[in-house]
Amino acid sequence: MMSLAARSGAFSPYMQATAFTVAGPLKALVPGVVVKGEKILLDRKKLFLCRETLNGQSPKTGPAVTVSINGCAGVRFAHTDIRVPDFSDYRRPEVLDTNKSSQESSESRRTFSYLVTGATTVVGVYAAKTVVTQFVSSMSASADVLALSKIEVKLGDIPEGKNMTFKWRGKPLFVRHRTEKEIATEAGVNMAELRDPQHDKDRVLNPSWIIVLGVCTHLGCVPIANAGDYGGYYCPCHGSHYDSSGRIRKGPAPLNLEVPFYEFVDDDTVIVG
Repeated sequence: MMSLAARSGAFSPYMQATAFTVAGPLKALVPGVVVKGEKILLDRKKLFLCRETLNGQSPKTGPAVTVSINGCAGVRFAHTDIRVPDFSDYRRPEVLDTNKSSQESSESRRTFSYLVTGATTVVGVYAAKTVVTQFVSSMSASADVLALSKIEVKLGDIPEGKNMTFKWRGKPLFVRHRTEKEIATEAGVNMAELRDPQHDKDRVLNPSWIIVLGVCTHLGCVPIANAGDYGGYYCPCHGSHYDSSGRIRKGPAPLNLEVPFYEFVDDDTVIVG
């Protein structure tokens, strides 16, 4: 087969190229017989690819293809010597017969597809859950950090009327053993006088012990214990005064000292955290 393509511009109506079909190793798509003489024997039930059939006319010449320079055509051959692979081993038994409708076995095949899809989804969700769990666990605190999250304090080491400071989670922790006078004084404070109203009984589990973080609520300074106008805590940085319950009474601090979570193991031991 020979094809020709060119751009001739305004001269295209006056130019044409002709290619004659010759015998080749491939089998023709439409069989035809050419004999000597003026008549051509062919099977009229099958279209014969030539110039006249393309124009809707009966053939008058031999098997030739004429192509103008502004329109391409060609003779096509059927490659009947190519062997098509057999995919029967990969097909389901229900659809091996090509003459049988596949709709009859669609329900069973659809059930199998749903089963495979569901199983794959379950496995994928479980794998995703495992990956997320491992990722979140990798960001959690290690055992040594968790060990520092709690502190055990022996209360028997703190005399009455004194305050002891401990380091907990990188912050100072005040544990104060209050006297009976301090307990009565803080319990009788008028709530209307407080900037951050909070009753003393709401800040302690045992009235004899007050446990607060030693961080000023103004700018984060560390107050001094057993000091100030109210005998509790005093921040010398900006003059904040706290009572023996850790409540702000005077100065720029807006809130009371923070009370962490704690619990008494027994009368002599408390665990903070």
